[in-house]
Amino acid sequence: MNKTKQPLEVAVIGCGGRGLSLMEHVLLPREEIFVRAVCDNHPPRLEAGLELVEDRRGYRPEGYASYQEMLLAEKLDAVFVFSAWENHLPATLLAMELKVPVACEVGGAYSIHECWQLVDSYERTRTPVMLLENCCYGRTELALLRMVREGLFGKLVHAEGGYLHDLRSEIGHGDQDHHYRHRNYRLRNAENYPTHELGPIAMLFDINRGNRIVSLASHGGGAWGMNDWAGRQTDVSELTRTARFAQSDIVKTMLKLAGGETITLTLDTTLPRPYSRGLRIAGTRAMYNEENHSFFFDDNARHQDAHLSWREHWGNADHYVEEYEHPIWVRFQAAGIRGGHDGMDWLVFDGFLNALRAGEPMPVDAYDMATWMAVTALSDESLALGGHPVAFPDFTKGQWLLRKPGDFAPVE
Repeated sequence: MNKTKQPLEVAVIGCGGRGLSLMEHVLLPREEIFVRAVCDNHPPRLEAGLELVEDRRGYRPEGYASYQEMLLAEKLDAVFVFSAWENHLPATLLAMELKVPVACEVGGAYSIHECWQLVDSYERTRTPVMLLENCCYGRTELALLRMVREGLFGKLVHAEGGYLHDLRSEIGHGDQDHHYRHRNYRLRNAENYPTHELGPIAMLFDINRGNRIVSLASHGGGAWGMNDWAGRQTDVSELTRTARFAQSDIVKTMLKLAGGETITLTLDTTLPRPYSRGLRIAGTRAMYNEENHSFFFDDNARHQDAHLSWREHWGNADHYVEEYEHPIWVRFQAAGIRGGHDGMDWLVFDGFLNALRAGEPMPVDAYDMATWMAVTALSDESLALGGHPVAFPDFTKGQWLLRKPGDFAPVE
């Protein structure tokens, strides 16, 4: 691992829309990054990745169709995994075994076995690994973290979050566009994208650092939204038009924590709707609701007086977010950087790169990554059992009792 100010020599796996966007807006603008190699098994995307580096940096990196070949051939300081969901953990595990630090894009796991493989590989090799959950670095999410740490919510009781995003066109054209969501929605049924909502909530509830998830239960219905949309399109493939998609329009997942708290996750991606992550935080002294971007405090006389006519207070959160701005965002705004998703992408990469150079624990470490990704595999099981609760593994093997909470530099 390169801890000096010499450029980090890195590789990128996956040059789809997300991969190219992160390369363009987050990786290539950093002078401390040298992209040595790029990998994608779809030739047009590989060429797009190579051309992007050449255009922005003036050199052409090595190109590979196989991440296995690339990881074995190149001497790297880090690798960034932006490929399809199915490749996230296999590519991460190979890199870790080769002692190459890994930053991996988000998605859910396909089995609990591979989550345990991730933890076992980390404990054996001590290769740094981080899940690039950018929503943990959202401005509001970080302000909420500060407010919770300072006691404004009292005792946290319940949280809700979701991935609420109309993806019908992306899914429906996925077989033509080489997008992994098409095959996943056609053949699987699960809470397939849990970490955007769970990541920030896990930080608030100190999951794996004084608390943990003990059980999960998921419920879902039919795939009417996706099937109805597909039948009305004229520019989709015959496969899409005639398929009977398996992924439920809405999946509700309830998590029970060791401390007695509860979390509800919602996946809603195949019905018409605006984008939201549906964040709601409920404590004994306050609540936050993303849908109307508002706080409600029980020690605020104006809030109590308006409890029956709260609509006039909708949108009051900006004041509190500014008052309780997290130091990470204070520094970020002073630097005048944007870097994708209103700055969240830049900040999550900062978290990985800063920890890597300093030899410090990753802000979202192997235990967090295994826990958050495991929701998908467990929800698959629970849905198949008709919503029956399933036990949630303790990937820390009891160390959650000893690990200390921290903002984004957990004390080990």
